[in-house]
Amino acid sequence: MSEQNPFGRDYWEERYAAPGLAWSGDPNPVLVTEAAELTPGTALDIGSGEGGDAFWLATLGWNITGVDISTNALEKARTRAESLDLAAAARIQWQQHDLTAWAPPAQSFDLVSAQFMHLPDPSRSTLFAALAAAVAPGGTLLIVGHDVSREVDAHQSHRAALMFTIDDVLAAIDGEDLHVEAAESRERAQVAAHTESGHLRDIVVRATRPRSQAGESR
Repeated sequence: MSEQNPFGRDYWEERYAAPGLAWSGDPNPVLVTEAAELTPGTALDIGSGEGGDAFWLATLGWNITGVDISTNALEKARTRAESLDLAAAARIQWQQHDLTAWAPPAQSFDLVSAQFMHLPDPSRSTLFAALAAAVAPGGTLLIVGHDVSREVDAHQSHRAALMFTIDDVLAAIDGEDLHVEAAESRERAQVAAHTESGHLRDIVVRATRPRSQAGESR
């Protein structure tokens, strides 16, 4: 793994090649909080990993496109979803893309979710702008990341340059005609053993596209 590109495809293929799950398999807490009351439609899960978020959304009736750079992650996600609930699994399309070279179709998703998608700039800003553009009229954009406005713990300090602030997100999505409904830092419990503190803080940006933009060309 290169310190300059710790999130490249080789790194993630190797990580997801190991037996078992790299993560908990549970949906990210902020997604659960923000999406639980949304009306199911089409969703884009960016950096879908082993599919915890995509599967949870599918159980609620969403039709999801899960995108990840790792084919190993996508295969794990597909296999796990099918083992848990075939009906939910059938609502998920798994796609392999390098997010530094791919953009989703414009105004195509009722929910666009990027949970802890940490990339170096300018790739990060380009991706966030593309995700904002992918939100359909009436749809929601949800971007969540580690809060680096405070002191970063030892586990994350060597990757601090890859993280982002609220202002970074807002600058990237500016001009996409979205209404920002939340732009804040939130505390959550940390269950991993690598931190001394029992809590972490997350950057949370939630924005929506007005329904009046339906049918407008970009």
